[in-house]
Amino acid sequence: MSAATVEQHTERGLPEQGFLSRATAWICTVGGVVGMLAAVMLIVEKINLLANRGYVPSCSINPILSCGSVMSTPQAEAFGIPNPLIGIAGFAVVTMIGVVLLAGVRLPGWFWLGLQAGATFGVVFVHWLIYQSLYIIGALCPYCMLVWAVAIPIFLYVTLRTLRQHGGALPRSVRRAAAAAASYHSLVLTAWYVIISLAILNRFWDYWITLI
Repeated sequence: MSAATVEQHTERGLPEQGFLSRATAWICTVGGVVGMLAAVMLIVEKINLLANRGYVPSCSINPILSCGSVMSTPQAEAFGIPNPLIGIAGFAVVTMIGVVLLAGVRLPGWFWLGLQAGATFGVVFVHWLIYQSLYIIGALCPYCMLVWAVAIPIFLYVTLRTLRQHGGALPRSVRRAAAAAASYHSLVLTAWYVIISLAILNRFWDYWITLI
């Protein structure tokens, strides 16, 4: 197969640019709003907990789903400030970008690379928090899990769009992998959620089995 044929095949494997742009815009807008609201709720619960040590957060449901247990750990202030403050700032920016994209504004390439850097930081941080929650803290925060749930698709679709727009200089194998991921984007996202769900199920299986 010639190089030209490979390139044509790769391009056919990608979704139309219009679809990818619209999907990214909507995911940034909706995901940003949901993530920001979850972060605000975490801050409210944190303030209530600081004001009253006997306060039981609304998201503390049982020994496993317990925001209070997570909020009292050093991991809740990974950079010296409450993590939700970082979330509020980050998701506010993502929401603004999503709205701008929905309005049809074309952003420069450097702006997309900045968004890519932020989305990458966010998804790496989220997976660090997932590991800490499962294997170090031993508890889950429902509002935090909502943040996890939106940070992942934001990263995925921003990355797919970045590769679509700026992947010309990448090796052909990387472009083909990006094309496959873009073609099966919903399957990639579903598999990602399933893996995390299975990790949660496995980690706390002894507790879940008592609920049956």
